[in-house]
Amino acid sequence: MHVDTIRRRHGEREYVSHLVRRSVREGKRVRKETIANISRLPAEAIEAVRRVLVEAGDLQLSLFDQRNLAEINAAAYPGERLVVCRNPHVARERARKREALLAGTEKELAKVKASVENPRGRLHGKPAGPIGERAGRVVNRYKVAKHFRLTIDDGRFDYQRDEHAIGEEAALDGFYVLRTSLAADSLSPQAVVRAYKLLRHAERAFRAMKSPELEIRPIHHHLEERVRAHVFLCMLAYAIRFELEQRLAPLLFTDDSPLAPLDPVAPAELSTSAKKKKQQKTTSDGLPVSSFRDLLDTLATLCRNHIHLHGTQASFEQLTHTNELQQRAFQLLDLTP
Repeated sequence: MHVDTIRRRHGEREYVSHLVRRSVREGKRVRKETIANISRLPAEAIEAVRRVLVEAGDLQLSLFDQRNLAEINAAAYPGERLVVCRNPHVARERARKREALLAGTEKELAKVKASVENPRGRLHGKPAGPIGERAGRVVNRYKVAKHFRLTIDDGRFDYQRDEHAIGEEAALDGFYVLRTSLAADSLSPQAVVRAYKLLRHAERAFRAMKSPELEIRPIHHHLEERVRAHVFLCMLAYAIRFELEQRLAPLLFTDDSPLAPLDPVAPAELSTSAKKKKQQKTTSDGLPVSSFRDLLDTLATLCRNHIHLHGTQASFEQLTHTNELQQRAFQLLDLTP
């Protein structure tokens, strides 16, 4: 078994496919049988698979029939472990998207064919050039040109799905590869996957700092120390926001008691309380569930009024009365307004 790299051109574009193949003898002839299409994997993962097949024997995709992850080693990455994961939920979603793109492309290609075959069509009797240009715009629009076989000639156009290419791509739907330099006794393959999924918190932090609440950009500074100070203040503000969201979680749509699935590759499931909040839009106390932004807007209605009596020297301060939602929020924050 080995990895074949195939290059083919369609018009001015070049398509590169990486296929896992094995040689099969049929009588006196030897043919190549494609096992999987690994073109969607990162370049380093493809090279790792190539070296594993050359140096360590066959990579059995059947390993993923009963489980969702497997660990392999590659000479190209000394001192590192490669954890290959397959997420069946992602696989189903990619299959759905691919089918939608294929169906959309077929619908547009049918219009091109009708324009060629219909005597009143714009492409009827046209040379292959204009027909190919029109068909190329269609297949490039949905990015599935490699899954179709087009027949283009003067005054003639036909198309059909390349089921073999589609099957090869579908074989690796949902696969991804994680790398780590930590030893197996300090970090198991399952822990590697869970640590990788924790990166969503860092990604969420970057999105939050770009939000209208924090606005890390634009930066109206030019000196390095001032730029660093600006970024530090934004990170400090996000740390405060993160703490607020953690404490106010019972009033938000956030899952305040998420379930950790036994299978680290599987997506996390909402807890019973989170599902109830999402369906009923209320908390267990009967208070309305809000987004973080909406809850801050509710708290922002509180104010301290300084009242001066006309014609006298007397003055006093009066606080806005808090409602039940605001009282509960201050209780969770351990604050007294």
